Formats: sequence, C-alpha cells, structure tokens
Amino acid sequence: MLHFASYTAVTGLGRGIDAHAAALSRRGSALAPCRFETVTLETAIAEVEGLDAAPLRTDLAAFECRNNRLAQLALEQDGFAAAVRSARARYGAARIGIFLGTSTAGILETEIAYRHRDASGALPAALDYRRTHNSFSVVDFVRSYFELTGPAAAVCTACSSGAKVFGNARRMIEAGLIDAAVVGGVDSLCLTTLYGFHSLEVLSAAPCRPFDPQRDGISIGEGAAFALLARGESGVALLGLGESSDAHHMSAPHPQGLGAQLAMKAALRDAGLMPDAIDYINLHGTATPANDAAEALAVSAVFGGAVACSSTKGATGHLLGAAGAVEAVISAIALERGLLPGSAGTQSIDTSLLPGYRLQPETARLTHVLSNSFGFGGSNCAVVLGLAR
Repeated sequence: MLHFASYTAVTGLGRGIDAHAAALSRRGSALAPCRFETVTLETAIAEVEGLDAAPLRTDLAAFECRNNRLAQLALEQDGFAAAVRSARARYGAARIGIFLGTSTAGILETEIAYRHRDASGALPAALDYRRTHNSFSVVDFVRSYFELTGPAAAVCTACSSGAKVFGNARRMIEAGLIDAAVVGGVDSLCLTTLYGFHSLEVLSAAPCRPFDPQRDGISIGEGAAFALLARGESGVALLGLGESSDAHHMSAPHPQGLGAQLAMKAALRDAGLMPDAIDYINLHGTATPANDAAEALAVSAVFGGAVACSSTKGATGHLLGAAGAVEAVISAIALERGLLPGSAGTQSIDTSLLPGYRLQPETARLTHVLSNSFGFGGSNCAVVLGLAR
C-alpha cells in the first residue's frame, strides 16, 4: 500500500497543513479583488502572501521565477524537505521519482520579458526559458533542490494535472523502477491565465460561489502542494485512482459528466470499494453553471444518495494545474483531522444539484475520501484516499 509519508501545501489560505486546517475549519477564504501585476480585470483572485519576497536558494538562482519560488516555499513547510532527504538516504537518489502537475508553469517570466523586447522585437537574452518558463522547469527545480536522479516528468493536462501525477508515481513504484516519489502540483498567477479565462467569459467578478443558484464563474488562485509517496501501512493511503478522457469539448464539460462518471467508477473499482464507503467527496466544483451541473449529474449517477460533498475552490480559488494536488492534500487533512470542509463563498445551496452538499464545516469521522479533478478537453481524474487506523 502506498501512503503519504509526508505532505504539505501553500495557497492563499496560508503556509502548511495547520494553516489550511484552521482556515477550512472556519470556512475561511483567500479570495480578494485582483491587484496582480498589470491586470485591470474586475475579478477576485487568491494570491500567496509574501511570495515576491521569497527568493530562491542561492545555488538555484538560475531557476528564478514566481512558479519556482512558490514550489520552494511549499517544500520548506511541515518538514517536507527533511522527509524527502531522509527517503533519499534510505533509497538512493536514483530510486526517487518526481511527478508534478502544472498548467502555466513560469509563463509570467516570458510575459514580463515581452515588455522589454529590443527594437527588433527580440526577447531579452537574459530570459532562461528552459529553467523558468518551460513546463518541466518546476520538476527540474525540485529535482535539483533535492539532488535526485530518478525518473521525472511534468504532467500538463489542464486542471487534472495535479491529480494524475499520483497515477504516474504509483505505476513507477509498482513496476519496481523506483521506491518513492515526490508528487504534487505548482501553478502561479500570470496574465495569460487571467485574461484567457476572461476571454472565455467564465471569470466571476465577485469571489466564486460553488454550487450556489447564483454562481456565475470561477476565481483564479495560485498554490503548490506536495506529497511523498512510499510503501507503508499507516496514515493517509492512496487506495484508488481512476482516469478517463471523454474529449467532449475543448473547454466545456460533457453535459451529463460521462467522463467524470468513468473516472469515479474506475477509482472506486481500483480501491475495491462500493460507492457507500465514501464518506466525503471533494468536488471539482469550479462554480460555473455548466461545470457544477455536469459534476452533480455525474456524482448522482455513481453515488445515488446524499453523499457528503463540497468544493473548496471558494477558499483557495481555482488552482488550475495544482488544483488536484492541493485538493488531495485537503482531502488528507480532512481524513486526519476529522474535518469535513464547508463551501466558502457559497451563500445558499442549489438544491436541484446535490442534496449532500455541505455549506458549513463539520467534524466527522472519515475513513474514505474521494477527490475529483476534471480538466479542459475532457481529461478527468478521481483519487480515493483512505485512513489506516
């Protein structure tokens, strides 16, 4: 059985597990009016406080960009770096893999570079695309941070990226190629994301309201989460994972959530569980009319009754490529702390969707939790975590 030997997260809610547990228990939200860079849009975002004042380690200065600073900030929480170094001493640098999800990576660096083109239109020579903008840069950075030499890959499947990495890692471990893996997701704010979603007309002017009758769009956030996966018999365990690709549309979900159904059913089957064994579902819950409705149909088709569920995107914002990893960590917090998260930002519940949707946080004894992550293009992933007592 694979378990979380260590895990951590940094989002607008705070740094580390305790900060997130505290914020979730009081239904806190990090969403605030957008004041990022040169953005002039009327929308709410969730920024990580102090990120601009968190320079990289001196020996890794070549990787300098907002995305890698965010990754480093998360690596330094909850003793995570020490746990990875302990695993390296135990297994060897070549026996630990790195699999990280990201969406925009360090694209902000290129956006800034475009403001400083020369008379011919050429970008500044100082722009290090490979170590900053490139999607693999954050993986390369974490690999260098720990001096690891095992298999490494970036997963870029839009909003399912940070969940699908758990499958990459598990397959490598089960094949005997590695003994442990650093998995997670990192996505930082940038102009391309904000203006891109604005062009799709899915940004909410106010903080997002998942599963609210008046929901009208998403709120973008930034964040990073990591877990160290290794074989073990206690704590939070990775029990099941299901993936599907319905390819219904470039940006819209399948109206009946057929791909989402396939992913959830596959995750349950992989975990050897019946639907009624799931105590809580962390929904993808983006707060757009179409996404929430489609996910509600999918969950109802698989689980039938009023399974306890909520979306935490009203707390963190939508973290895109990092969403699946952060929400897996939130699910781990829920299991270990006995905390069923509520839905920050939601004013009232759309009763036509999911009868088990929770508005307020609750204390509960949880044994099995499912986390949904559904991306553009119909890339879907569901992860089942359990608590070995």
